[in-house]
Order: sequence, then C-alpha cells, then structure tokens
Amino acid sequence: MNIIVNGRHLDLTPALKDYAEEKIKKFERYFSNITEAIVTLSIEKYRHKAEVLLKANGVLIQAEGITGEIYSSIDEVVEKLDRQVKRYKEKLVSHRKGEGKSAGVLSQKSPVETGRIIKRKRFDMKPMGPDEAVMQMELLDKDFFVFTNEVSGDINVVYRRRDGNFGLIEAVK
Repeated sequence: MNIIVNGRHLDLTPALKDYAEEKIKKFERYFSNITEAIVTLSIEKYRHKAEVLLKANGVLIQAEGITGEIYSSIDEVVEKLDRQVKRYKEKLVSHRKGEGKSAGVLSQKSPVETGRIIKRKRFDMKPMGPDEAVMQMELLDKDFFVFTNEVSGDINVVYRRRDGNFGLIEAVK
C-alpha cells in the first residue's frame, strides 16, 4: 500500500508522519487490496484535522477527524475508517451471497457558495446498480452519489432522504 502523508498549515515532522503511517498500515490486515492511502493533516486556528482517503479496487473510503490535538485527530479518523471498512466488508459479503457484484467509483463534492462553482472534481464512473451506489455513498459518508446505472447505462443519483431512507433520481433522455 502506498501511503501519502500531506501537511497543510503545519510542519510535518518525521514523528508525526511515522505515527500516521503506522496507524494507516493496520488496514492492510483487514483489507489486503488497498492500493493507496492519502492522509492530509491540517491545522485551522484551534482545530486539528486529519483526513484519510483509502483507495481499493475502485472503491473509495473516506473519513475525517477534528479535535484539539493532531495525534488524537489521527486516532479519531482511524476509528471512523475502522467502522467503515468493517461495514463495507460485511456488505460485500452479503452482496456476494446474493448477487455476486462488487462496488466502485468516487463521489462528487462541490460546495456551492454565492452561486458560483468553487470546486470541480472529475472521476471515473463504473456501471453499478442502485444498491451498490447506496453502499458507496455510505462509505464516502456523503448525502448523494452520482453513478452510471448498469442496466440502462444512464446517469443516476442516489440521495439520503430526511426520513433515513434513500431516493433515486433517474435521468430520462
């Protein structure tokens, strides 16, 4: 696994980098096909933030931890990732028993302020079913997920409803 540790608004010491790498390496035991882990450590005023993005076979698992101390932020994000990886593996096993499919693709994150595009993201879209898209959305901890429907080939969106259920938007040509 390739681990990339970045620092934003802080000096990345060798001890801090080693600590983050050591914590992230433990995910190789649970999930052997992780190809890359991107760790971003940042400080904004009194908020110490650790963000981690794990890439494995087209699946992205993302989490962030914000505390008052950078080492505890790393610990918090590792706990969140641990829960997400376990949830993903459970769902993957249940999908294999039922349908024999695998998940994949990246979510789009575009915060909009004052009506202009301030962030643009590109990603590969692999065909999948709505259930797999919901699983990927939950792994990324997002409220919506854009995907290509494997049956129709059209672009679809799944989203989290306020009542806790999910909605599906299907584009019609």
